[in-house]
Amino acid sequence: MKHSVCALDCPDCCSLLVTVQHGKATKLRGNPDHPITRGFLCAKVAQYLEREYNPERLLHPLRRVGAKGEGRFARISWDEALDTIAARLHEIADREGPEAILPYSYAGTMGLLNGSGMDRRFFHRLGASRLDRTICSSAGNAGMLEAMGVRYSLEPEQIPQAKLIIAWGANILGTNVHLWPFVVEARRNGAKFYVIDPVKTRTGALADRWYGIQPGSDMALALGMMHVILNENLHDREYVIEHTRGVEDLRRHVQDYPPERVAALTGIAKEEIIGLAREYATTKPAAIRLNYGVNRSERGGRAVQAIAYLPVLTGAWKDEGGGMLMSTSQTFQFNRLALEMPELQQRSALGREARVLNMAELGRVLAETRNPPVRALVVYNSNPAAIAPDQTSVRRGLTRDDLFTVVLEQFETDTAHYADIVLPVTTFLEHTDLYLGYGHHYVQMARPALPAPPETKSNVEIFRLLAARMGFDDACFDDSEDDMMRGALDSGHPFLEGITLEKLERERSVRLNVSAPEERFRPFAKGGFPTPDGKCEFRTGGLHYTPPVESRLGDEKLREAYPLEMVCSKNDNSMNSTFGHRAETDEDTSKLWMHTGDAAVRGIETGDQVRVFNARGSVLLKASVNGAVRPGVVRAPSVRWPKHSPNRAGINTLTSPRLTDIGGGPTFYSCLVQVEKCGD
Repeated sequence: MKHSVCALDCPDCCSLLVTVQHGKATKLRGNPDHPITRGFLCAKVAQYLEREYNPERLLHPLRRVGAKGEGRFARISWDEALDTIAARLHEIADREGPEAILPYSYAGTMGLLNGSGMDRRFFHRLGASRLDRTICSSAGNAGMLEAMGVRYSLEPEQIPQAKLIIAWGANILGTNVHLWPFVVEARRNGAKFYVIDPVKTRTGALADRWYGIQPGSDMALALGMMHVILNENLHDREYVIEHTRGVEDLRRHVQDYPPERVAALTGIAKEEIIGLAREYATTKPAAIRLNYGVNRSERGGRAVQAIAYLPVLTGAWKDEGGGMLMSTSQTFQFNRLALEMPELQQRSALGREARVLNMAELGRVLAETRNPPVRALVVYNSNPAAIAPDQTSVRRGLTRDDLFTVVLEQFETDTAHYADIVLPVTTFLEHTDLYLGYGHHYVQMARPALPAPPETKSNVEIFRLLAARMGFDDACFDDSEDDMMRGALDSGHPFLEGITLEKLERERSVRLNVSAPEERFRPFAKGGFPTPDGKCEFRTGGLHYTPPVESRLGDEKLREAYPLEMVCSKNDNSMNSTFGHRAETDEDTSKLWMHTGDAAVRGIETGDQVRVFNARGSVLLKASVNGAVRPGVVRAPSVRWPKHSPNRAGINTLTSPRLTDIGGGPTFYSCLVQVEKCGD
């Protein structure tokens, strides 16, 4: 029996047990001794061995021999691949400057070493452009920092103590399934469970109440709830006086958001808004599970800020089981400077900090960036040809003859088909890494549970080899994985005190020192906000709600042409585009959920092929007419590999390059479309 850790982009970060016989894994299961995993896995990862041993897995370096996008390659050796990459990067850096080279990566692995370790060192030393990694959570993170000054959360283990749990933009069963048993336990103890979501997901279907909010109007609902709470004096007056500033400014501000107005903005009835606000304020403990779905609309960052004020206003943080759970990531105070070594930029040919380019604007970056233009793209832990917004522009950029593209991958994704060189990489079962879980407080480490196929290499090893090919003689490129982990753990922060590589080697999973072992983490029970006086400041300057441009209350001309609001939320049975090779994933992501009324006026029935379109392009999907979306809303579970679509266009053909109000994030869920039935 071997131990491992799930590296996929999920808050649960599961502890795994792998049964290995004769060097091959025969069974994968959740570790029953891990406090969060508790012996089970999600349906996605339970089938991971199918991916591990899939005959379509990339096992050799490849060189493109056809046109970009065709996916025609010839097998080459590692020496040829590395020499080609080093020569081209040298040539581009010498001719255009190193900022003409752009890394593109995100959370294809959550392991620190293979996700943000040797790769960062390599690109810093090269002097390449830096990537602003905004594709998922940047707007929400910015909103949390505006509200709280820090991204701390209650612990999932506290949820059973709650008497009211609100899942706000959080499909727990699909994207955070290991929180669900805690919710079930709370409900057995008498708790109510409510869901606020434009889509009635599996989680919403099991809720005591589903609030089908209009896409992108979450800030308005939060302001409307605060209107009721403050006007009826339901706030925790003692907590607010002692631990906050600016409540009177907030009281004045929310007068502009009475329930009548908020009902028109959100689609939730006035009486329901009032009832929700009263129940939330008077139920103790009350917990909000806020997920990143909220931050993927045009007003997403400020929406998170407004929602984060609710548990402060009601004093919910005082109670065990009260407060808010969004992300625990900032409690993992690793020594990122030692891991990533940004100071290497000073040793590069650039001699200074490189420019920063937003990954959510990849289409624009490849088309418009100058001084210098992007001439080389190195993609790893991501699949931008499927997941980046404004896909037509992205694909146009990827087809440029003067763009040299390298892709590190396990399968021939759409992005790999545009590569000049493809490098085969290991899975998380085959390499060493260090992990944080952004839905709990456990540091984990894993060694290889399985032997890697002979010609696959980890990201760490690939960037180490490239550094040598580029002539970088800095000692940091000789660091072993253990050296890198020791450096990351040596931060001096009390949360990591005593958590050493040796301790992780013995125990595999160690709880952060966020509280005494016999206590639960309640970061703001007694104030303690990261401000000079320890008080949370209610800042209202950015909390002026206007509907997104692409919404039913937005731009009038756009609404006339494209009257349906599309939400392309996560598919329960895949992880972004990670499992896009599976037939069942393709089946799920080929559907468009529609309301009965919207389908009827278009003559559409379940199973019909439909064309979903706007000015940016069109996608062919199959209609699923159900009661899971509101009138005027459609849902396309994401992310289908575009090459599996009849017209080779994925859902992000339709999404906008527009950015969020703060945080520079993509606005995936602020998207207007029209739908029509296709002929046979």
